[in-house]
Amino acid sequence: MSTPLDAQPRVAIAHDYLTQRGGAERVVLTLMKAFPEARVHTTLYDADGTYPEFRDADIHTSPLNHIGPLRRDHRLALPLLAPAASRMRIDADVVVASSSGWAHGFDTSEGTRTVVYCHNPARWLYQTDEYLGGTAWRSPIGPPLLALRPFLKKWDRSRADRVDVYLANSRVVQQRIRSTYARDAELLPPPHGMDASAPREPVPELADWEPGYALVVSRLLPYKNVDAVIEAVRGTDRRLVVIGRGPEEARLRATLPDNVRLLGGLSDAQLRAAYADAGVLVAASHEDFGLTPLEAAAFAVPVVALRGGGFLETVLEGETGVFFDRPDPDQIASALAISDQHDWDADRLLARADEFGEARFIDRIRTIAFEEGTVG
Repeated sequence: MSTPLDAQPRVAIAHDYLTQRGGAERVVLTLMKAFPEARVHTTLYDADGTYPEFRDADIHTSPLNHIGPLRRDHRLALPLLAPAASRMRIDADVVVASSSGWAHGFDTSEGTRTVVYCHNPARWLYQTDEYLGGTAWRSPIGPPLLALRPFLKKWDRSRADRVDVYLANSRVVQQRIRSTYARDAELLPPPHGMDASAPREPVPELADWEPGYALVVSRLLPYKNVDAVIEAVRGTDRRLVVIGRGPEEARLRATLPDNVRLLGGLSDAQLRAAYADAGVLVAASHEDFGLTPLEAAAFAVPVVALRGGGFLETVLEGETGVFFDRPDPDQIASALAISDQHDWDADRLLARADEFGEARFIDRIRTIAFEEGTVG
């Protein structure tokens, strides 16, 4: 550590790109609370596309940020992100990186301690077909991604070798870090960051709907399986609210039934209102950490979830949710029917959300960041 013994180490925060709203971006907001003086370094920043709280942050971006289309869709920047990340120079004693592909590769000063909170080793690199929602060569970005993959894997693993400490957000990711980078990582679940006591703001698009609808909160990507949830309620009298944005939006809207409303761009106050009025959350995606069931539990809302990945770590079967085995419309519909008949205990749901509170996360990440000599 380059600072005097009686001085507080200078901390910087790194993140892949701040262009969307999701669990990884909420982690960065929590890191800003843990290290309030830290500057945030990221390749791309779209103030309108991500959480408004970032407007008050000290954010340093790469030169790619001057190109508007890349800010609006970071996938277009894929061929340029490795060199851009390599040129992101951070001058600090400690770098805490929130990463699923790029921030662990930002350049640092000699002697800088690097702690990486890993959401997943790059899904588009190591789980390409799943990320693209099918065989890679059938996707418009699949062939160029496959062509770049040997170079990107070499870059990714060389950058991972420079990291001092790896932290995993789930057991699934902990195993992937070990198999991908041959590194051990401490398990540190992220906080859900959903304060049910905070103010709520009505959602105009739901003004004519009574509470009790099914809810999906998800980015609209192929592997999130939102289309399967929509098919599960198509032709029924069950109402479904889908909150999210992404490349799948136009396709989903093209055949959206009348009992489904697809909303994007909600404020946190509106999202809290949507959670509070939901009867059940549906989580059908392949997740590394099951965050949305905890957000729902903070409002005493149970979940119907895919049995796998991070949901196995956050959903307690029969206590906070019901599982289905495949993201298939019939299985989702059956699980929803089971949830309807279950007598859910609101206190148990609230207690489960409390187990993943923000204070616990902040205390541990600060301890790890300032702990000299701990190497993962």
